[in-house]
Amino acid sequence: MAEDLTHNEIQIGGLPSSVLRIALGTWAIGGWMWGGSDDNLAIKTIHDAVANGINLIDTAPVYGFGHSEEVVGKALSTLSEKPFIATKVGLSWDNGKVYRDSRPEIIRQGVEDSLKRLGVETIALAQVHWPDLNTPIEETAAELAKLRQEGKILSLGVSNYSTAQMKIFQQAAPLSTSQDPLNIFERATEKTTLPFVKENDMALLAYGPLCRGLLSGKITADSVFSGDDLRKSDPKFQAPRFEEYLKAVKELQALADEKGKSLLALAIRWVLDLGPTIALWGARKPEQVTNIRDALDWSLTAEDYQKISDILARDTPDPIEPTFMAPPER
Repeated sequence: MAEDLTHNEIQIGGLPSSVLRIALGTWAIGGWMWGGSDDNLAIKTIHDAVANGINLIDTAPVYGFGHSEEVVGKALSTLSEKPFIATKVGLSWDNGKVYRDSRPEIIRQGVEDSLKRLGVETIALAQVHWPDLNTPIEETAAELAKLRQEGKILSLGVSNYSTAQMKIFQQAAPLSTSQDPLNIFERATEKTTLPFVKENDMALLAYGPLCRGLLSGKITADSVFSGDDLRKSDPKFQAPRFEEYLKAVKELQALADEKGKSLLALAIRWVLDLGPTIALWGARKPEQVTNIRDALDWSLTAEDYQKISDILARDTPDPIEPTFMAPPER
């Protein structure tokens, strides 16, 4: 059962203790689609995140095609206090081409591979990365239930599933979490998955809470994205929509200033105040995790939420959801 223990913690079903409601996201640490990464800096980032109170790290095999998990494993090997590790299954790749594959044998092999890369005996939370429409959901769930019974997984989750798909999963295995895109600019999850999560005593891991840096306060009209940076294919970062979103960012920054908070803290707090949520704080440099606790121990008011909604209605009346990120079917 997922429930708020304090303002800052939440219990995920299957885990022996609660987790901070800010977790470390390691997509960028893998380097792929983020213009590369420095392993030594990444390890220092993980260590600093744990020192700042983070006790859940979210990764995935596809982040750098195994590289993110390997870096997380190296960082874990020198930590005396081990955080919970959440990883994923259900995506395969061939020559850099990623596709969905949740066949039972692929799920089992994926878990075994992740255990080796991470250097652990048990994965705290295994999540199906994307639904595979070519494989019955109940078969995927049943295989994960077996792996859990074998002690290789403590808790099960899904990512990017519809509520109908989650109901099918629940018929074959217990479901503790759903991981979905959720931030001030991308709010579809607020109306779809979040109500289901609340009704089923689950926790929602919100990915992209800073909207790929838009809500960090550091992106300007002069920002350049190069190489394989996924923002080159994100419509929000292309003219003329980029100007609309930057205008909204400026107004959100003014609201944050009024409250004596950073825009980053305001964006994370917005996610946390919605309910049983965990914000995935993506970072690959130590300085990016120094302000983690700025988003804790306070709340936005109903008036703040209305001001944010008014800004969005005025500046981004036709919001763009992150559908461009979905990988193809097998």
